[in-house]
Amino acid sequence: MKVLIFGASGSGTTTLGNEIERQIAFKHLDVDHYYWKNTEPPFQEKIPLDERNQNLKADFKTFENVVVSGSMVRWGIEWQTAFDIVVFITLDNEKRMERLKNREAERYGKRLITNKSIKQNSEAFLEWANQYENPNFEGRSLKIHNNWIKQLNCKIMRIDGEIELIYKTAEVINAIKNYKPHCR
Repeated sequence: MKVLIFGASGSGTTTLGNEIERQIAFKHLDVDHYYWKNTEPPFQEKIPLDERNQNLKADFKTFENVVVSGSMVRWGIEWQTAFDIVVFITLDNEKRMERLKNREAERYGKRLITNKSIKQNSEAFLEWANQYENPNFEGRSLKIHNNWIKQLNCKIMRIDGEIELIYKTAEVINAIKNYKPHCR
């Protein structure tokens, strides 16, 4: 079985993917590991689309049960039919941005203040992430995500990101256990 969890940055997709992997026999694959080269500081250099797709497809096929976290809207049409269940997490923008600011502070620590490049990149990322609900924004946005969902032919779950992790996890695991194929 193949499950995708996606939503805006800071909505909790990776956290939910990690928890599902911890609780049941699913391999968690986070698209950030395929999208970004392993650099220090992180998230500085993108991996070309063909290479990232090739790497993800190899891991995707290696494991029978996979939960992928992250947005794959612009990764290619083949991903529209690759999943049995798609989970879309939403979260109030103010709470999401608070999470992201805290995550940036935890990730970079004092370097967020002392390193000009890290500070600029973090500010640019937060500005980008804050555009998610802007209907005119061309980057990752609620509008683009909702339009992509319409292209999918599988079970779609919408989950409120404010719900406690234990309940979100139980809801997804319950959907996995009760899944009846109707996709692909």
